[in-house]
Amino acid sequence: MLLGSQLRRLREARGITREAAGYSIRASESKISRMELGRVSFKTRDVEDLLTLYGITDEQERNALVALAREANVAGWWHSYSDVLPNWFPTYVGLEGAASLIRVYEVQFVHGLLQTEAYARAVVRRGMKGASEEDVEKRVALRLERQKYLVAENAPEFHIVLDEAALRRPYGDRDVMREQLQHLIDMSERPNVRLQVMPFSFGGHSGESGAFTILSFPESDLSDVVFLEQLTSALYLDKHEDVLQYEQALKELQQDSPGPAESRDLLRGLLQLS
Repeated sequence: MLLGSQLRRLREARGITREAAGYSIRASESKISRMELGRVSFKTRDVEDLLTLYGITDEQERNALVALAREANVAGWWHSYSDVLPNWFPTYVGLEGAASLIRVYEVQFVHGLLQTEAYARAVVRRGMKGASEEDVEKRVALRLERQKYLVAENAPEFHIVLDEAALRRPYGDRDVMREQLQHLIDMSERPNVRLQVMPFSFGGHSGESGAFTILSFPESDLSDVVFLEQLTSALYLDKHEDVLQYEQALKELQQDSPGPAESRDLLRGLLQLS
């Protein structure tokens, strides 16, 4: 995505159409569009030819962009889990790992980055009916690996609104749920985590369309991406007007939910009742 956005910027600065850029690398206009959106892999020769077309002659700048192309084609650490993942999910894992700010509304269950191992196992078993125990454990291992983002030295900011339904819907037995609630309390005290609970008592709210995630990146060239998971696929929205609507919905959810300290109290109350 970063390389694609830089190529787009260079092309537009020269006033070159996508059609002309595609012609220069023996490709279509739609191929250039997919490259600029980061939706396809990059051939080093194509990147070099485009840089020549865009008038980039400085060796240092050319080498940096070509190196970025090579890096973009290297499989991520999650590649070894691809046999147990839907084909659209590795894209999300890559985006999540590159994000500097992750904003979430979740209603069905606790978000994967905040799940305990036992709770994650219960969720995966429910979602992968008929899967082998080996495949279940592999999916759980991936989830636990992703969670290292939140405690790393350069951890992203993680802002989440959890619907109370996600906290009351049991996955696993009583001990699993108690451990999960305590884990949420502990994680909510981390400086990079802002956790709020949308209580049933509030009634209807701006999250009526369901769960969503907004990913923001440190590179100024990259636009925010909204991730919407569906039963058999996922949507990645990056049009400015789409992102703005989801940002507004999340802002209202945050304003209407109790703050982090009050939400912790709500979690402690649920823990006492469980």
